[in-house]
Amino acid sequence: MAYNLLQGKKGIIFGALNDQSIAWKVAERAVEEGAQIVLTNTEVACRMGTIDELAKKTNATIIPADATSVSDLENLFVKAQEVLGGKIDFVLHSCAMSVNMRKKRTYDDLDYNFLDKTLDISAISFHKMIQVAKKLDAIAEYGSILALTYVASHRTFFGYNDMADAKALLESIARSFGYIYGREKGVRVNTISQSPTPTTAGGGIKGFDGMLDYADRMSPLGNANADECADYCVVMFSDLTKKVTMQTLFHDGGFSNMGMSLRGMTQYNKSFIPENTDETGKIIYG
Repeated sequence: MAYNLLQGKKGIIFGALNDQSIAWKVAERAVEEGAQIVLTNTEVACRMGTIDELAKKTNATIIPADATSVSDLENLFVKAQEVLGGKIDFVLHSCAMSVNMRKKRTYDDLDYNFLDKTLDISAISFHKMIQVAKKLDAIAEYGSILALTYVASHRTFFGYNDMADAKALLESIARSFGYIYGREKGVRVNTISQSPTPTTAGGGIKGFDGMLDYADRMSPLGNANADECADYCVVMFSDLTKKVTMQTLFHDGGFSNMGMSLRGMTQYNKSFIPENTDETGKIIYG
């Protein structure tokens, strides 16, 4: 059901790759609520994914951009305003990738060149995006900027690796820029900590299926899915949340406030826990 929450608003959605992507669902819901949007991702992702299908469905223009490239971002925000006919009301940052995780490098054996890429793509790109938009005065007053994060920024999760560091930095950027942009333009900057969600990126996390099951058992409302996350994003883009900024907003069925649930205790009570090893036989202290 649509409520016209974004009627007349203009937005940019970063990171839609395929119909499993949260960004894909957000794009669909934003348009259902009356928004006009521009879709963006890297040139490679645009070629490899099915973003053309989403563009046709949402009547959106695709403007490829590498979120780590300031020049690409400048081009994106200039062209998006031309295409949409005005300043941008909302932006979703849904960009994250860890080469260390893909290469199965554990947290105590990181490749620091890979770490630099993780931080640049998953967090610093958020700073670059906001800084470029602010310098170009591309965001309308009382606009809304969102990024997707995860509770591993606050707590240790086995297998989440250097992405936990990236998410912590991402949230810090939201707070710092939220203060500056809020004072100057009334623009709010927030992050949403979503439940584990089956996406192309999520599938790269070691033990993801177990993480998904554990979170669902622990959460009183169960895991939030991608469609439900899109609903939440739409509310955060709307005028209903004009005074919400600098927040990490937990959209996880209550997981982030749980210690141990009965379902979790029943599942794991007196369970035999074998000694875990990695692919080389090295013991993993999980």
